[in-house]
Amino acid sequence: SVFSETTEQFSAAQRYTDNLNKLKAVVNIDLPEQVIPADASLDQAIDVFDRVNSLGTKLTDAELALTHVTGKWPQARRVIKEKMDGFSEINFDFDLTFMTRSLTVMATDHALFDRIHEVPRDRLEDTWSRLSNILDYLVNVLSTQAFIHSTQDLSTTNALVPLVKYIDVKGGRFPTQQSMNNGIHFLYTALNLQRYTGQTDQRLERDIGIVVRESNPWNSLLDQIVDQRGRKRVTSNDFEGRGTSHPLYKMSYILAKSRQAVDWFNGINLGLQVGDRYRIHSHHIFPQSLLYQNGFDSSNHVHIQFVNAIANRAFLTSETNIEISNRFPEEYLPEVEEKYPGALEKQLIPPDRNLWKLENYLEFLSARRQLISEKLDEYLNALVSEEEDSSSLPVKSVIALGEGPNVEFKSTLQWDIYQEKKNVDLRHEVLKTIVAFMNSDAGTLLIGVEDSGEIFGLEKDLSFTRDSEDLFLNMLSSLIIDQIGVEFVNLVEARIEIVDDKKVCVVNVSKSSSAAFLSGSRGSEFFVRVFNTTRQLDSEETMHYLEGTG
Repeated sequence: SVFSETTEQFSAAQRYTDNLNKLKAVVNIDLPEQVIPADASLDQAIDVFDRVNSLGTKLTDAELALTHVTGKWPQARRVIKEKMDGFSEINFDFDLTFMTRSLTVMATDHALFDRIHEVPRDRLEDTWSRLSNILDYLVNVLSTQAFIHSTQDLSTTNALVPLVKYIDVKGGRFPTQQSMNNGIHFLYTALNLQRYTGQTDQRLERDIGIVVRESNPWNSLLDQIVDQRGRKRVTSNDFEGRGTSHPLYKMSYILAKSRQAVDWFNGINLGLQVGDRYRIHSHHIFPQSLLYQNGFDSSNHVHIQFVNAIANRAFLTSETNIEISNRFPEEYLPEVEEKYPGALEKQLIPPDRNLWKLENYLEFLSARRQLISEKLDEYLNALVSEEEDSSSLPVKSVIALGEGPNVEFKSTLQWDIYQEKKNVDLRHEVLKTIVAFMNSDAGTLLIGVEDSGEIFGLEKDLSFTRDSEDLFLNMLSSLIIDQIGVEFVNLVEARIEIVDDKKVCVVNVSKSSSAAFLSGSRGSEFFVRVFNTTRQLDSEETMHYLEGTG
């Protein structure tokens, strides 16, 4: 109607008039004025701004630190953001607080943000250049050595800060495999026992001080955790009542990946999945609906904890998680074991099938908590063995560490597992690894162990040497003499050991004082170790490499 239109227009006009009057009244507000002297520095101006703004939305310490950085180096925020975007593309989502904290500890040897306020531009740019390279290196270490493939695998990135400073102190990388293992062990322990969930600034400041002062800081860093938590080990009790929000849930996923766990229905390695259909889901081994239909109350907080416990979780791809749906474990777990033998053991499912029955659910949780804590303890202990190199470790401990810069697994020497026949071309794979260890920092090669850590054994290879271990070792020695050189044979020590009732050849290789080349039908080849892979260098790269190590 005309009346309603007129009423709406009048109401709108009244609102506009009120707003205009408020705008005109702004000029009459008595605002405090802070005069900054003409000779004040930019840092002083930023401090004044922060104080004036303190009653509004106050800047965090990290934001204020970054403001001081950009005040001296205007491009800093853009440069840092570009680096963050690059990491985000590979699933490492570092935020500005972490980046600013890392820049601070490297530039000042302190973790407190205000320490960076006075750092000059040239030092900031130099520090950033080092930090950029260190983060590239650290992400590779996390992915290839620590089974951390995303920041989602971390409950907090604060635990990475001491590693960043240690790597910087050591010139941009871990100096040895053992120092890398020690760093990873500290990282896991700090995450598991929540070192940085409270009093973060103070604890990081203390820990960075240790890294700066001590050449080998790991025991002292662990002592800080013991002082805080009373221990450094995780027990089965730590898993009780814990769900997916607890750091131990993420550690359970890391542990599963370290054991080369696979999806239960498509066999895909959980650390290598690609695409949305194969995104990792947290699967309830005993489905929620079945538990709530059989004695557990969905409105009872304690019951909810039991149903959603870490011990009732397995890691599967999304399509498998949907496929299992609401089936009883006693129905589908035997199918999994038949289709992919060992898949249940890799995710630490108790082997007692009575525990797979719904009426034994609480006993299942108890048994699985014990299994997870024991295997986690075993994995962490393998990382911090007092032995300095893998050549002195028990074979099982070497396997537990997985492949790395100084450890390599080969299923066979010359048995082709796909063609199921002898294939002498496979010898090249073993020999090039030996050469790479000689040209790098030594290492241990295990023949008879699959990439997954499963024991394949030497039985097929030994069939070509009349089942004689001596003839097998003599043949390996002859290959080294013929294709690498007689002068290098003393750098190799090989023996055969029994592991899980199967024979494995342990080949310990020392570093060579001169360049080692592999000669054969492919010509003369030069190999080195790059992280956990063997890489061939062309002639120009070989020359630069030798000049750099000479």
